[in-house]
Amino acid sequence: MPLTPSTALPTGIEAAHRRELYFFTLYRVLQAAMLVLATHGPFDGLVNLTHPQVARWLSLVYLLLALVFLLMGRRSKRPLPTQVAMALGVDIAVALLAKYSIVGVESGVSLLLLVNLGAAAVILSLQASLAFAIVAAAGTVAEYVYSQLGEQSAGRSLAPAVMYAVTYVAISLLCHLLGRQMRESAALADQRGVELASLSQLNELIIRRMRTGVLVLDSVGHVRLMNEAAWMLLGEPKPDQRELEALSAGLHQRWKRWRGDQQQDTGPLALVADRPLVSPHFATLAMSDELFVVFLDDSALVSRRAEELTLSTLGRLSASIAHEVRNPLAAIHHAAQLLEESTDLPTTDRRLVEIIVNHCGRMNDTIENVLALSRRERSRPESIELAHWVQRFVEEFNTSHFIDRNTILTSAGQRPLHAVIDPRQLHQVLSALVQNALTYGRLPDQPASIAISARQLGSGGAPVVEVIDRGPGVPPSVVASIFEPFYTTSEFGSGLGLYIARQLCEANQARLDYVSVAGGGSCFRITLARAQPLRVGSDSPDNLLAAKA
Repeated sequence: MPLTPSTALPTGIEAAHRRELYFFTLYRVLQAAMLVLATHGPFDGLVNLTHPQVARWLSLVYLLLALVFLLMGRRSKRPLPTQVAMALGVDIAVALLAKYSIVGVESGVSLLLLVNLGAAAVILSLQASLAFAIVAAAGTVAEYVYSQLGEQSAGRSLAPAVMYAVTYVAISLLCHLLGRQMRESAALADQRGVELASLSQLNELIIRRMRTGVLVLDSVGHVRLMNEAAWMLLGEPKPDQRELEALSAGLHQRWKRWRGDQQQDTGPLALVADRPLVSPHFATLAMSDELFVVFLDDSALVSRRAEELTLSTLGRLSASIAHEVRNPLAAIHHAAQLLEESTDLPTTDRRLVEIIVNHCGRMNDTIENVLALSRRERSRPESIELAHWVQRFVEEFNTSHFIDRNTILTSAGQRPLHAVIDPRQLHQVLSALVQNALTYGRLPDQPASIAISARQLGSGGAPVVEVIDRGPGVPPSVVASIFEPFYTTSEFGSGLGLYIARQLCEANQARLDYVSVAGGGSCFRITLARAQPLRVGSDSPDNLLAAKA
């Protein structure tokens, strides 16, 4: 027969039950003390002891056991249902023996036992509660039947015994249902409490890690809450600095003006020296508590987001325009080619046709770059050996562009150098860089000279591919702008080559940077993700994973 409840006790409910068990055992000590007083006190005639020795020894033993159960409830590690079941068994036995040995206390003892059964049913399982209730009911009826066979049967009726027996079962059932409902409610409350605590921690983490600064102020300008972004924008103040006026007088004045007229002033504001400008926004958190929220947006981030949105919109617009221009441009180019094939075309007009064809080609290249940027495919990185790959690239480039083999030179280390990147997109990036070097990386009246090297940065560093020319180099004033879209210093350039090259590198977890060269020239460095080479004759999963790590 299971003693524990069907629903597991939450930690809070178990602690509450232990406190209730303590008061329950105190109540049992009071019961035992009353029984001792009734059997040993100087109250002759108060009770009629039919078996004096049994009654007196019973009361003393019950008092001793009640004290033992009291200490057990405070110190013992036994499960609560086990302690309750042991004590309740003693209560039922003592109650039946008290009715047998003392005349005139049947109703009082039955009522005291009713409290014990109800309190125990809160903790015990339904089967155990009903079992003890049935034992107490059967014992009550059996005691009445036994008393009818003795000499003290006069004046007693069967009805009270039956009513107490039914009441025992009913009170045990009702108290158990009440206890189960209490446990379920407590379990639900604990679950909701855990969820609420988790949600509170999540909200706190989100607020703390937000890139927007957040301040919570009370009505006198005392800072109640400050996240990491706000702490940095305010100059990393000390924890005891909580007055807004002391942290930033300008922000405090704007907050005061907003409270007066509710007009937002979101213009850039310098909170402290050597910190970014911010755009403050104010809101009321709770009118009753007079709490206010201040949002501090970094003006540089806002400008960058606006620029990204503008570039995204311009990119979509440019792709749409390029698609619409492509067809008429193809018609113009085709018509110019047909006109160029005419045998009756004067020499001056033929030169004009050549200009049309050349400019149609330039415009088509620009359109191809814009469309490639708008429909760029996802990268499919794989492990490649850079030295052999760069050598094959140079051979293919020379063949397809009819370039002298001494124009582009390659160099690589002795050891194999493996990297992870999409070969097709790396080919596109290098083609753009080499074409850029052929066009702009030469001195006047001198042939182009380009070097492509595949090497490792330092000892154990990342693999890099560098495209170096001996041209005039990039002026320091424009280095920060060469990777921006549509930026060019030539009237014949589109300003998209380097921008697309950097975007392709970033899509492959690589980085494209410009490095100045001592003595003149330019160097565009591609820093790649490193990969471990496969072992010869091994195709184990560990090697395959290492190759793509």
